[in-house]
Amino acid sequence: MDCVATGGNVKVLAKAIHSLSRIGEELYLEPVEDGLALRSVNSSRSAFACFLLSPLFFQRYQAPSDQSFRCKMPIKSVQAVFKSLASLDRSVEKCRIQLNSEKSRLTITLHCKHGLLKTHNLSYQDCESLQAVFDKGSCANVLQAQPRLMVDTVLHFPPSLEEVNLSVSSDRVWLRNHVEDDADSSRAMLTELCLSSEEFDHFAVGSQTSVTFCLKELRGLLVFAESSGLPVSMYFDEPGGPVILSVTDSVLEANFVLATLSEDSPDSEQPPDDFMSDNMDSFLIAMETSELPGLSHVPTSPPRPTNNNRKHSFSEEEEEEEEALAEGPPNKKFCSLFFGSVLPTPSQLPNQTMQSQEMLASDSEDENQTETS
Repeated sequence: MDCVATGGNVKVLAKAIHSLSRIGEELYLEPVEDGLALRSVNSSRSAFACFLLSPLFFQRYQAPSDQSFRCKMPIKSVQAVFKSLASLDRSVEKCRIQLNSEKSRLTITLHCKHGLLKTHNLSYQDCESLQAVFDKGSCANVLQAQPRLMVDTVLHFPPSLEEVNLSVSSDRVWLRNHVEDDADSSRAMLTELCLSSEEFDHFAVGSQTSVTFCLKELRGLLVFAESSGLPVSMYFDEPGGPVILSVTDSVLEANFVLATLSEDSPDSEQPPDDFMSDNMDSFLIAMETSELPGLSHVPTSPPRPTNNNRKHSFSEEEEEEEEALAEGPPNKKFCSLFFGSVLPTPSQLPNQTMQSQEMLASDSEDENQTETS
């Protein structure tokens, strides 16, 4: 792979890297025929971002002969190469990205003024393809606005705010901070903004609904959109479905896919695990990836001791475990977009349940034999 970006495209590339750093800790790089794909996913698999830079974006673009090549690396190491965005305009004339598969090194060379070269050799790991499958055309609600409007709206919320609620009607949009159900309403600060449909470049609402999603990822895309002057499009349906934020140009395309809070049924009980209980059929996100952090199995109950002097401690230990579970994190029911690599297969769950039951039965038999003796 050999890519060369010149002029203002070097800063656009740097802005894309900085936007992806707000999503996850690893950068997935995949050169394809359509261009260079830069992707990232957060640790909870609830946010995915992708930048596709077409061959026209580069002065020279040469994809590797091995079309199956893809790699990942810590995004902080790549971000350090473009850490000073202000100096890129003043000093950097072009950026060259080369791949050395023999040494497993990605070489980024910055050609600065007066013949100065800055070379960075970054190590990488081979990985599987990271791709989220979504259909923006099937979404009932589509909003498009200039980035300045979105930035001015988001500025009214404090930087510490994690989630924001978006509601739409036939002619208006409401944006408010999300407050937990168990929060004290007398101490919570409520912020709400109302935007008319006339303020948007495109306003199409097929379903009046309300969705809640994380604000951090939205800020990351707005920083990139404002610097490039590209309008931001938003696609969404019902709560529990993804919110897709898109920025498109003739030489690049950026898509941010964010999970939303799913509504609780009033007659249903609160599930013990938000990722296990989410209704994912409505927006199945297909994914193939490897070595992503996350749950790889469902832990089984540990075997209980068989000594007589520990009989009375069983109930106390069980009560402590139940209290620990009750004091766990709040059940927010954020739908995981990438549950395929996190959750175990359904065939594994019954086997683990049977193993847990067999251990409990074995311990009971041991206790009965001890009491009889």
